[in-house]
Amino acid sequence: MRVLVAGGAGYIGSVVTAALVEAGHEVTVLDDLSTGHADAVVEGARLVRASLQESAPVLAEVRPEAVLHFAAKSLVGESQVKPEVYWETNVGGSLALLEAMRAVDCRRIVFSSTAATYGEPEQVPIREDAPTRPTNTYGATKLAVDAMLTSYAAAHDVAAVSLRYFNVAGAAYGLGERHTTETHLIPIALQVAAGQRAAITVYGEDYPTPDGTCIRDYIHVQDLSDAHLLALTAPQPGEHRIYNLGNGTGFSVQQVVDAVREVTGHPVPVEVGQRRAGDPAQLVAASDRIRADLGWAPRHTDLAGIVRDAWDVAQQRA
Repeated sequence: MRVLVAGGAGYIGSVVTAALVEAGHEVTVLDDLSTGHADAVVEGARLVRASLQESAPVLAEVRPEAVLHFAAKSLVGESQVKPEVYWETNVGGSLALLEAMRAVDCRRIVFSSTAATYGEPEQVPIREDAPTRPTNTYGATKLAVDAMLTSYAAAHDVAAVSLRYFNVAGAAYGLGERHTTETHLIPIALQVAAGQRAAITVYGEDYPTPDGTCIRDYIHVQDLSDAHLLALTAPQPGEHRIYNLGNGTGFSVQQVVDAVREVTGHPVPVEVGQRRAGDPAQLVAASDRIRADLGWAPRHTDLAGIVRDAWDVAQQRA
């Protein structure tokens, strides 16, 4: 299949691109490299440097049969102070991409959505029918694109899947997290272990959890990639499916720190800070729907294994 991967030079997009190439698909990566890395695009995939707003001529040339859409601004804090950038890039860019798809009669898309669409959950684990009340601009823009896909499916026979991720971690195909501004817990803790940071800040240790720190659901990037390939051919024209993706089991911040210490053999000094506004005690996914519909199941459920994969790739780049 001819597949275009928007944002395929980023962390998740590059891993999915590698999996697509391995599976024999003809892959073109569309990425403006504002946060992605050209050397993350594996051999066998073609890279075109362009933004979502510039996607029309690229799609006219490639004429893809399907699109996987990862391209987005994704820093929660930044989205609150620069909302215009997030609405323009995430929503305006997605609209431009969908219109470019329509112009070449490409009607199949898998979209990288987020658990941030739910906001603070009423129940845990979170199901797909939970209320969507995002508490930040980033989550709001992703929810807007989800709504856009529903309407495009109904009006233009688009076959769409939105995958709502929780915390993606680990590495695959020699590709791991490489963010200029790092906000994710596991890579930050690994940077401390590598001596690149002095300590890690734990925001609150008085939550109603077994060890007092927040609990989050971590999914290995390889398992996430598997889900994308399954989702690629799943929906029928006119159908928009929404699936949560997570392990279904949460790990606390303290458990992550302990796992990093175990895997790396290095001390990871911890500084305790105040709770951050809007941080729920637990965020865990219910992934029953995608398990039942597509037969997907996470294969990498061991926290130490997830951390080890991330550490190994980080050490190779050091």
